[in-house]
Amino acid sequence: MTPNSNLRGALLALLSFGIFSGSDVIVKYMGASYSPFQNIFFSTLFGFPLVAMLLMSDRAEENLIPRRPKLSLLRAGLVVVNALCGFYAFAVLPLSEAYPIFFSAPLMITMFAIPLLGEKVGLHRGMAVVVGLIGVVIVVRPGGAHFGLGHAAALVAAMVYAVNSILLRMMGQSERSVVIMLYPMLANFVVSGLALPFVYKPLSIEHLGLLAAMSATGFVAGLLMIDAYRRAPAVIVAPMQYSQIIWGILFGALFFSETADWVTFLGTGIIIASGFYIVQREGKPDVSRNRPVTEARAAQDMGLTARLSSWRKIFDRRPVRPADYNDPS
Repeated sequence: MTPNSNLRGALLALLSFGIFSGSDVIVKYMGASYSPFQNIFFSTLFGFPLVAMLLMSDRAEENLIPRRPKLSLLRAGLVVVNALCGFYAFAVLPLSEAYPIFFSAPLMITMFAIPLLGEKVGLHRGMAVVVGLIGVVIVVRPGGAHFGLGHAAALVAAMVYAVNSILLRMMGQSERSVVIMLYPMLANFVVSGLALPFVYKPLSIEHLGLLAAMSATGFVAGLLMIDAYRRAPAVIVAPMQYSQIIWGILFGALFFSETADWVTFLGTGIIIASGFYIVQREGKPDVSRNRPVTEARAAQDMGLTARLSSWRKIFDRRPVRPADYNDPS
């Protein structure tokens, strides 16, 4: 790929992550007025038309019954926990604090891959993971007055996301993309639907439109990300994910009058530096079979709409090397 192509890929990724962050702004704004259950229910509802498009484009003559039902059900249940914790964390935390905690998920995947996938993590990546987690501790500041339920929810969401990513790798190629994507959506829809009568508040047409916009922006951002990976390798595109933290700080200040203290900036800088270093290490073919930081989009897989890798199969018919594009979202 040419330098010009790499630059375009990086810029498209930056734009994509900016739009993803815009969707998170909607999550935070709606979380101030409505229960996470209600927001998840309607967000998932608006995501189903996109899933219908995916199903109509899938020409495989197979049913939607999972080949590994226990793992599929476990993953679906964990996605519900992830969605509830993620929505709550976005609602109560400043974006400048929520994002760094969420970005600990790829680091956790690296740790979990050791016992669960038999991954061997060398000294360089191991030290980078430790340094990154120290950055998370600096942001969270456990045990102090700063630490609250929102921080705990964000940590749980990051851990659940990491476990789900490992489960997805354990499932390998045994499940179709539509099955992997559909069951978490259904779980979110059913659980939030059961809770809805107890938490429902009437929605204005403007707020209903914002929930629909969440699915639409995720779709647009996903298409831009697909194009970014077409133009540039993962080692160029993946580091752009950390721009979401910058977007979060900017959007938090612009829309919610949020400010971050120097301790948060210090911890965030450490997390970003460790993530960049691990991406560079994972870019070497002899370092690892799994590339959790390179492959992660970092925005949480909350099971609200079609996964990016599923959309890629519709819009990109060319073969793509696994090392260049892997998306666990």
